[in-house]
Amino acid sequence: MDTGTGLAGRIAERRAGAGGPRALVGELRRALVLVPVAGGGLWTAESGGVRWVCAFTDEEAFARFAAARGEAGRSWEFAQVRGARLLDEVVPALGAPAGVAVNVADGDGSMLFPPVVGIVPDAVAVDAAGRG
Repeated sequence: MDTGTGLAGRIAERRAGAGGPRALVGELRRALVLVPVAGGGLWTAESGGVRWVCAFTDEEAFARFAAARGEAGRSWEFAQVRGARLLDEVVPALGAPAGVAVNVADGDGSMLFPPVVGIVPDAVAVDAAGRG
């Protein structure tokens, strides 16, 4: 099963200054990503007043994340989730500004999908006030 190799490629394109942001968001929406599970829910981290759902394009990216945390030997549970579900269902359910952080342990291959119009539903986008 493809767990997002297309997404990793789109991230690399965008980081190199090629490809459009809409294509990148579309690729995340189509991709199956791996999300760590902890305490009965999907693992998140808070930074800058935003709750980030940490997602990974493949098991190798996930392993680099675990190693960076000093937890490479730990047995991690994770879920495969469609990116669209993260953006359309999980982010709004968090009840606070939230986005998706992909491959956070990969300095050259990471990408943030912040809680803004065009990425998350307008009802939970931090920049949606006054639109209309």
